[in-house]
Order: sequence, then C-alpha cells, then structure tokens
Amino acid sequence: MQKQSFIGLGVAGNFAGHLEQAGEAADFLKVKTENAIQPKAIFPFYVPSNTLNSSEQFLSTYPLSNDTLNFPLLDNVDHLQIEPEVALICDLVYENNKVVEIQPRYFTAYNDCSIRRPNARKICEKKNWGENSKGISKNWIKIDRFEQGGHLDNYNIACFHQRDGQLTEYGVDSPTIGYSYFHQQLLDWIVDRMNNQPDEDPMNNIAQLLAQSNYPKQAIISIGATRYTEFGETNFLQPNDTSIVVLYNRKQYSHDDIVKMAQQNDFADDVSALVQTVV
Repeated sequence: MQKQSFIGLGVAGNFAGHLEQAGEAADFLKVKTENAIQPKAIFPFYVPSNTLNSSEQFLSTYPLSNDTLNFPLLDNVDHLQIEPEVALICDLVYENNKVVEIQPRYFTAYNDCSIRRPNARKICEKKNWGENSKGISKNWIKIDRFEQGGHLDNYNIACFHQRDGQLTEYGVDSPTIGYSYFHQQLLDWIVDRMNNQPDEDPMNNIAQLLAQSNYPKQAIISIGATRYTEFGETNFLQPNDTSIVVLYNRKQYSHDDIVKMAQQNDFADDVSALVQTVV
C-alpha cells in the first residue's frame, strides 16, 4: 500500500472532554450537531493533490512519520501537544462521485500532533506544518469486523511523554469503546460529512478535496483524541522529547505491562506502538 496516495482525514470532538481540555471548544460554537455526543466535524490533514488552492496547498505535503516529529518553525508556537488516537486504514467506495461506503481494513496507533493556535481559521491549519508533523505506527492490525464485538473493541489507547529519561502519562488510558461515535454509526456520519460538509467556519469542503485528489481509493482516518491527564493538559512538547502512543489489547496486557514496555522502549509484536522523537 502506498500511503502517499491516501487522503488523510481526522474526526474532531469524538471523545468527551477533549476539545475543552485542548482549548478548542470555542472553535465549534457555530457548528450544529444533531445530539450532544455527535462529533463536530472532519478535517483534512493530507490531500494527495497538486491542484489545491493557495490557502490549502500546505495540505499536499505528506506529514506522516513512524519515528520523528518536526518541531514547527513558526512564529509564536510553543504549545505542541500529542493527540493519542486510533487511525483506521480504509477503502473508499464511490458512486457518481460521492462516497457511499467506507471499508475499514486495519487499525493502528496514531498521533494527531497539533499546534494550539487560537487564531487559526480552520482546524487543518493546526494539523500539518510539513513533513513529520503527524505520527502513525508501523504496526497495522487487521480488522476482523468494525462492529460491536470486533477485535478492536478489546483495545485501549495509552499515551506517554518522555523527557530526560523521565516517563510521564500524558493521556488518560482509555478503551476504544469510549468513543462517542464508533462502528457503523461513526462510518455513516463520516460518509455524510465527506459528501456534505460545507466550507465554513473551522471546516473544509471534503467533497471538493476528494474531487481535486481524483477520488482516492483509500483513506487514513484518525477517529478522535482521548482526554489528557493533568500533566498532558498543561505540558507541551519540546525538541528532544519523546512522544509515545500505544494501542494494546487489555485482555492480554495490563496498563502496568504497557508502562514497563514504554520505559524499556520494547513493545510486544501484537501491540501497536508509535514512538516519535521531537527534533
């Protein structure tokens, strides 16, 4: 699979409390939702196209890395946070140039690393500042079925920060079934947003970006960041730090097992781990 041919999309507001902790809830005040737990929007972080308009051209730079995070060389940027998530690697099915089905094939640990920019016009402006500004694990785990009772339901998302040899929990260890929208409900909602989301307020018109990308057949979709620990909410990445996001089967491993693996930087083969150094 050639990841560079995928479109990269993320889901905003799919884990209760994250947007408030990240200081981003105000960005979505004008976005209408059908119920209190519905995610707010989807956003692009990578668009495989050379025909984007000037305000979106930065999205054509492939940002994913499995070992490195480039600290953004931008003015007034010192609030760079890990965002621990599940990413789904999916096939897209179209009819008459509209997405009619998303078929998840694999899941993996993902870091939707983000700049906290209170004056950003769009969500995506916090998400891609060039090469190595996002993270995806090398270890993709095959999905048996993306529905209740599937293998992914048994997984937890853990997140750690390491500086000068000191490992600290950065995200609240959370089960994947804690997502507000999950399984088919999530897929149906994303399909609707891919076809109908307008270009207004913090959102992009995804249907237009799909057309400009010649309707890519695959997508990497990050489905939402978990809540931060008190440390994670108030501490930000700096050069030489290490970011760690881990997806592990809680029926096979305890949280303490994962902490030991993170301390030793030695993860079991059936754990999807993403370890990135900030440079």
